[in-house]
Amino acid sequence: MLYSMLKHAFPASAFVGEPRRIVFLRPCCIGDVVMATAALSALRETFPEAHISWAVGPWSARAIEHHPAVNGILDIGEDMPLRTPVTLLRLVSRLRAGDFDLAVSLVRSPSMSLALLLAGIPIRAGLDSGGRGFGYNLRVPIDPAAREHESEIYLRAVSAVAGRELHAYANLPVAAAARVSVDARLAVEGVEAPFILAHPGGGVNPGAQLAEKRFPPRQLAEMLNRVAAPRGASVILLGGPGDRELVAEVERQLDASSVSWVDRLTFQEIGALSAKALVYVGNDSGLTHLAAASGAKTVMLMGPTDPKRYAPYTPDHLALWKPIELSAGGAVDAARGDWQWARDGVSVDEAVARILAFLDS
Repeated sequence: MLYSMLKHAFPASAFVGEPRRIVFLRPCCIGDVVMATAALSALRETFPEAHISWAVGPWSARAIEHHPAVNGILDIGEDMPLRTPVTLLRLVSRLRAGDFDLAVSLVRSPSMSLALLLAGIPIRAGLDSGGRGFGYNLRVPIDPAAREHESEIYLRAVSAVAGRELHAYANLPVAAAARVSVDARLAVEGVEAPFILAHPGGGVNPGAQLAEKRFPPRQLAEMLNRVAAPRGASVILLGGPGDRELVAEVERQLDASSVSWVDRLTFQEIGALSAKALVYVGNDSGLTHLAAASGAKTVMLMGPTDPKRYAPYTPDHLALWKPIELSAGGAVDAARGDWQWARDGVSVDEAVARILAFLDS
């Protein structure tokens, strides 16, 4: 009722014109940020001369700070979500300082809607879920119960700004320097093609703690063994600083030649390495989205999340998922319930068969 009243209090009408300075808001987390690169590319195509700043937290900024469609990063610190008046006003101050004439918000939060309104940005386009977009004057209604891909929802916001339907895939172009760095590392380690790149972690980041999204390590090792053997491939295991034990557990059960690179690569280097791999295998995580957007042939192992919403938004991926009824709360509710990989997730046999077919396609 409150949001409905606020929407009537603030009329939604705007003429976009040719903005000079644009702020693009998708602060967290890495997977969401990578999925938003489709909308970013569409925005850049629409306004090729505009200065585009991406408002993002420092954790996720590392994934997209080198994107060629971005002119600058607006560091919003650790303030998301905006839980207090202090964090709200701090963001308002940062937005005002940017002298933006167009904001494109891919955030469903009413606090973000309010922040853009208070910042006085003339054109404010954003997602309106259940009336939470009351502060936008170019509102894009979304149905939270609809099974729509996040990237397509984000693209609708940019299409509303452009006045026509736009499309682009998620993308993270890999810099030449990262390719050179990765080639040197492979040479030092004696790793030759073909190799499989795998990340057993995910589901744990500053915005969420959902370890249930991880494929069980013993089954992952068996899967990697059975995919690597017929291809004569080695395995490179990736992980962040909190994944050392998990990576070691998988590596102990590998028959294929393997190396583990935990907390040793930049996001750009991971993208370059992914693009060189026979295939990248990972859970529903930001790193898997990053690999896919960097051009890798990608397999995403999906458990309590819906591929229609969260699979990589790229043309060359395989989302492995056992169809199961998921609650509206998705992975969060599944983690609170009795969701189990052994009963509810895709089996090793099915995963191996489909991955091998995917590689042959």
